[in-house]
Amino acid sequence: MSFYTNEDRFSMTAERYLAKHHVLTYMEDSIAQLLENREENPKINPVKILSEYFTALRDGNHTMFREYQFIHMTPHNRASFVKLFWKCYKQIGKKGDLLSIQEYHSLIALLCSDFPFEIVQKTARIILMDDALDCLISFTDFIYAFQTQFYYEEFLDKCLEIYQSMIQTHSSPRNPVVVPSGTEDTKIHMNNHLPGDGVDAMQYFRAVYPLCDRMNYSTPPAEALKEILFNVPRVSFYGFLMAIAKSDAINEHIGRLPVKSELLEGADTEITPIAPVKSKSENTPSDINNSNPVVMVTKPSVQQSQPRSRSVSRSRVSSRGQGHQTHLTVAKTSRKKVISSEESSDDSDDTDDDSDDDE
Repeated sequence: MSFYTNEDRFSMTAERYLAKHHVLTYMEDSIAQLLENREENPKINPVKILSEYFTALRDGNHTMFREYQFIHMTPHNRASFVKLFWKCYKQIGKKGDLLSIQEYHSLIALLCSDFPFEIVQKTARIILMDDALDCLISFTDFIYAFQTQFYYEEFLDKCLEIYQSMIQTHSSPRNPVVVPSGTEDTKIHMNNHLPGDGVDAMQYFRAVYPLCDRMNYSTPPAEALKEILFNVPRVSFYGFLMAIAKSDAINEHIGRLPVKSELLEGADTEITPIAPVKSKSENTPSDINNSNPVVMVTKPSVQQSQPRSRSVSRSRVSSRGQGHQTHLTVAKTSRKKVISSEESSDDSDDTDDDSDDDE
C-alpha cells in the first residue's frame, strides 16, 4: 500500500471515475484492436481476444511494441512501460554495465520504435551535469530517473516554468527590493543569494503546491514534496528532480518499481505481449507471431578498451574530472528470448540452440 492514499473510488462520481482511470480510452483501444485482427482472421473469438487484452492491461504487459502515442496516453501506460523496461533489461544492472544515453534509447526503441530521444536526454540531465551528458550511467540510476521524467512529464514541465520565473525574479540580487509596510516608511531588503544557488525551498513548495492532485496529469503526493523541500533551505531544479527520483515514498506511490535495494534481486520474469495487439510502428520486429507471440529483446554485450567510467552525478560534482570521456564500444549483441507460456517446448528448443543464454 502506498504511503499516501489516493481519492476513495467509492466517493467519486461515475464521470470522474471514468476520466481518472481512462476507462473509455481502453474500451476504444480494445475494440479497435479486435476489429483490426478480425479483418485478418474472421474466425477469432472476440470474447477471448478482449479477455486477453484486459488481462494484459491489468498485469501491465499491454505496452510492449505499441506506438509512443498509446504508451504516453495514460499514467497506467507510462508506469507499465517503465516496469516493462526494467523487466526486460534488469540483467544489464546485474552485470554492472554502464551505458550511454544513446544506448539506453536504443534499448527503449526495441520496445517502442518511435520513442523520442528527448525524454531520454531529459532523464540524463537529472543524473549528469549538462557538460557531461556523454558519460555513462548505471542501470539503477537511469531507471528511477527515467520513471520520474516519463511519469511526471507535464508536472515537471510546469515546475520548471515556476523555477525559471523565480530565478528571473531574483536575477538582480544586489538590487534593493522595496516592500510596503503599510506606513510611509519602507523596508529595504538585500538578497545575498545568487541565481546559481537555486531558490528558497519553502517558497518553491508554496508555488508548486497548487499543481498537486490535478486530473489532467500525474503529480507526486503533496506530502512527499513537503518532505523533500522542507529539509533544505534552498534547492536547484535538478536537485529537486533528483530528490523525487530517489524518494521511496514517491516510487511506492507510482507502484511499479521495487525499492533500490531490491531492484536487481529475483529471477527474470517471462513477459508475454497481448496476442491481438499490433504495433503501428514500422520497425516492429518481423519475427513476432501474434498468434503465438515470442518477444525478441536485443541486449548489448559491451567491451571496454579503457577503465570503466562512472556516472557523473549531480551529488558527486566535486569529484568530476577530465577522465570521464570514456567511450563504450559495442562488441556484439546477444538475443534474449522471452517465451510465451502457450508456446510449445519444441519451438523453444529450436530457437535456443543458436543463441547464448546470458541468464
